[in-house]
Parts: sequence; C-alpha cells; structure tokens
Amino acid sequence: MWTESVREVFPDAGFRGPAGASAIVEAERRLGRVLPADLKQLLSESDGVLGHSHVDTVWSLDEIVEQNLRFWSDETFAELYMSFDALLFFGDNGGGDQFAFVRKPRRPDVFVWEHESDSRRWVANDLGDYLRRSLRVGGDDWYQP
Repeated sequence: MWTESVREVFPDAGFRGPAGASAIVEAERRLGRVLPADLKQLLSESDGVLGHSHVDTVWSLDEIVEQNLRFWSDETFAELYMSFDALLFFGDNGGGDQFAFVRKPRRPDVFVWEHESDSRRWVANDLGDYLRRSLRVGGDDWYQP
C-alpha cells in the first residue's frame, strides 16, 4: 500500500527491504514508545524511503531509533534547544531540518523542526500527506511558507 502510494507521487523513490515485525517491536522497546501505526506499516513494507536527491524522506528503523535517542538525551541539545521529548523524528530534508510526529499529545500530524531557529510547526495532516507533499514538490524547502 505505502510503496504503491509513494510511486504514484514519485516513481523514482528508493525503497529498502522491509523491517521485520521483531525489529519494530525491539525499536519500540528501545524508544520506550509505540510507533504510529502508519509508520509501522510503511516500515514493514520498506525500511525507509529515499526521495529526491536520495534524501531520507523516511529514515530506516535503526536511524529512527538512533536519532531519537540522541535528540532526547544529548546534553548539548538540551542547552541549545527546547525539549524534544514530545517529538518522534522520522525523516529530514537533507539540510538539517527534521520531520516528526508529536507524541504528547498523540496526533497524526507531521511537524518540522527547523534547526537554525529551533521552531516547530505543522507541515502535513499525517504520514500520507507528508509523503505526497515532500515527494511531489521535490527540493529541500517544500515545507517553507
């Protein structure tokens, strides 16, 4: 379902082999959080999505775990930025800005964290909307007003 939807918007998207169910369970254990159902389904079809210019539109499961654990625990980040505890990052634009679900309160919307200003703002209704917007337009600033 997800790979077909992505190909309709961007036929040149890159896909990896699927993430196994046990790997997803282990990732959730390591994160101490349940992944959104849509993200789990996408990862079970393809362990990440490569968009325009080979940007990780959706990270691999390992990258999701590693990046989030780093964002939630890095003391340097804690000194520079507002807390990332409410966010679950899952992709980036290739230029430093990251895309995330809001976990507190739980909602399907996707937000961007702009690393230069530490701003966080809405960019898509859900994962499907995010994929359509980011892959249709291309370029690393598709989400800019």
